[in-house]
Amino acid sequence: MSRLDRLLRPRHIAVLGAGWALNVIEQCAKMGFAGPVWPVHPTREEIGGLKAYKSLSDLPEPPDATFIGVNRHATVEVVDELRRIGAGGAICFASGWTEAGAPELQEKLIATAGEMPILGPNCYGVINYLDGALLWPDQHGGVRVEKGVALVSQSSNIVINMGMQARGLPVAYVACLGNAAVVGLAELTGALLDDPRVTAVGLYIEGIDDAPAFAALAEKARAMGKGVVAIKSGKTELSRTAAASHTASLAGGGAASSAFLRQIGVAEVNSPSELIETLKIFHLHGPQIGTRICSLSCSGGEAGLVADLAAPFGIDFPPVPQATHDRLFNVLGEIPTISNPLDYHTFIWGDGPKTTEVFSAMLEPYDAGIYIIDTPRIDRCDPSSYQPALDAIVAAQKATGKIAFPVASMVENFGEARVTEMREAGVCTLLGLETALAAIKAAQTAPGTQGWRPAKALPPRDSTLLSEAEGKALLAKAGVAVPRAITAKALKDLDTSGLTAPFALKGLGFAHKTEAGAVRLNLSTLEGQEEMPGATGYLVEEMVTGTVAEILIGLRRDPIYGVTLTLGMGGVTAEVLADTVTLVLPATEAQILNGAKTLRLWPLLDGYRGRAKADMAEVARIATRLGAAMLADDTLEEIEINPILVKAQGAVAVDALIRKV
Repeated sequence: MSRLDRLLRPRHIAVLGAGWALNVIEQCAKMGFAGPVWPVHPTREEIGGLKAYKSLSDLPEPPDATFIGVNRHATVEVVDELRRIGAGGAICFASGWTEAGAPELQEKLIATAGEMPILGPNCYGVINYLDGALLWPDQHGGVRVEKGVALVSQSSNIVINMGMQARGLPVAYVACLGNAAVVGLAELTGALLDDPRVTAVGLYIEGIDDAPAFAALAEKARAMGKGVVAIKSGKTELSRTAAASHTASLAGGGAASSAFLRQIGVAEVNSPSELIETLKIFHLHGPQIGTRICSLSCSGGEAGLVADLAAPFGIDFPPVPQATHDRLFNVLGEIPTISNPLDYHTFIWGDGPKTTEVFSAMLEPYDAGIYIIDTPRIDRCDPSSYQPALDAIVAAQKATGKIAFPVASMVENFGEARVTEMREAGVCTLLGLETALAAIKAAQTAPGTQGWRPAKALPPRDSTLLSEAEGKALLAKAGVAVPRAITAKALKDLDTSGLTAPFALKGLGFAHKTEAGAVRLNLSTLEGQEEMPGATGYLVEEMVTGTVAEILIGLRRDPIYGVTLTLGMGGVTAEVLADTVTLVLPATEAQILNGAKTLRLWPLLDGYRGRAKADMAEVARIATRLGAAMLADDTLEEIEINPILVKAQGAVAVDALIRKV
């Protein structure tokens, strides 16, 4: 039993604050809440037609849930009394806490609440559409349901907007976190998942307060067979060290959060519309649908459009198997070209049995099918001729056991009532072709690894940049190959007699040597070389030959996710190409190599048009060794190798930027 059970599923509700209390009373009445609602007010005799109690101590019993609609200072006093009488929890509606420059008041609220859960402060509230319990001071767009999804948001206004959706999504709960002073994202979401009537969860996340707890939550949802989909805001914010390293720039913003969500099996989307459509899939079909998709439409234009729009999402359409081709040909004849996407023309339009056979035959060898069907508007047209096609979609899903998605290419071309009818028949209708494709892709998100948790996160700290010579020594100790080299304080003191030309001459003391003009390559001798202004010393290395590719490997501390690893195309154009993948550690060699295969330029590393293949397996081994070094040594703040020169066999780190505390 969760400590949030009484708050989320109350038997009785107390409300404070005359104006806000009236709103909560009215919303509970409209939704048919069966329990008592107790207004509390020191001078009013009644509010909203209900007897008002002068104080909390006058209530018949400690309330399960309380909506606190008074000012912030009075809120602290109310929370103190609720805790003392044994109340189940509260919504703290008032603003003016940490978000308004008053963190000390929020800390006082936290201390006052003790073990009693509160949502907020600066929180709109929670709606339970299953039981009709609304601790909510405003209008809303929902109806009573027997089961449905939960919407959880760190922004009240975002979830208010989503709650007004008219897309046929059954919503069981709407819950806001506000400042999440006492109850955090993972705890609230976990408590909602515990309700067997909740089928999936959609999240609007501004910040994850406890990454290990959130990873555990995702694993819990997966074990329950419930999908989790999230919008993560704030992706464009660059790291505090973005100016110091390529890694910070390339892995900053949303790369780390997206990597984390991907690794724990949470589907990530970019907009409220995509979140709602993905939740519709999860509600009926659960998480992780298959990747073999077919598409059917009665127009060549629609077939071409779906193919074009699907490509950026990485959705392709496998060819039609011969047996399926023959079965379709028997119905459609020789005029339609039988392919995937399929334009089945209109020869069978209105013929229920033939349409059912075509729809079923096409769906059979695939995991899911997209049926593009924009129905006429009911105020000006007669949509009855479309019913055989809709019936055939339902029949095809039932006959094959595969997922059939009716998809309206434009949101307004279906209608919420018809979406609901299809849902009651077990079929998930998606609205807006591009949004539907985004939702289908999101619903294919792979499950996370059982038991995986991110490394311990450390707070931001000041760090010192090691010299390249010191950094190379650290790399060598970790088992990373580096060029043979010598160092000296002054250029004249460099003795290259033990090295083999050609040489690379580097000035020490620069984060980015190329930009500072502190790198000279392909030198056969050091004679005639001039001093490098600003250099604190010099490094001479043997040049690496036989290079197939230049790769960047970067590891850095993240204050939320522990340690991140960024891997991608390197060299002086690393940030221009911005072709990288980010993972959250720990990660295995196989996971790192699979991540590398998602790079846009992976074909160049894998023998494109007869090129030599780069030894990316060795790169993955190096990344794993460096990851182990970061996880074992808390003083390591950042390791960047750019580039590591990859050969057909082996790889050598020729530049290193390493920061230690």
